[in-house]
Amino acid sequence: MTFKDLRIIEPILRALEQEGYTGPTPIQEQAVPILLGGKDLLGVAQTGTGKTAAFAVPILQHIYKSQNAQGNSRKIKALVVTPTRELAIQIGESFTAYGKYTGIRNTVIFGGVKQGKQTQALRNGVDVLIATPGRLLDLMNQGYISLKDIEFAVLDEADHMLDMGF
Repeated sequence: MTFKDLRIIEPILRALEQEGYTGPTPIQEQAVPILLGGKDLLGVAQTGTGKTAAFAVPILQHIYKSQNAQGNSRKIKALVVTPTRELAIQIGESFTAYGKYTGIRNTVIFGGVKQGKQTQALRNGVDVLIATPGRLLDLMNQGYISLKDIEFAVLDEADHMLDMGF
């Protein structure tokens, strides 16, 4: 099976090829069609099996098609919540790599740093927000983030967030 067989659009196919992807992993083969079909999914797979691409690629594709049909509002359409800043940064890098030919913007927010650059990115408008729980709640309470336009939500490493008390 290929990514083309999964009906991935050309801008994302090109980015995946440049990233060295030769074909989908088992989690991607199973998850991508479900997510492209607009269904909810609970996925479990070992580290290094391609879970991030399994959810990022369908999200990027949906947003890309929606923007082409409706125009680009730069409101947060996808939210990915993850327990650590390191994982949030890694996921943000993946969204940037897979979406580099789509024009879709993402930003990563996490605690432990000044929030100025993060709030500026939010003011500039983003389509995909990758966040740790604490900073997400903080910036929501300050009015920088609204979840009213969210179409896609991902809880990555949800078991770890529960272990941490979130």
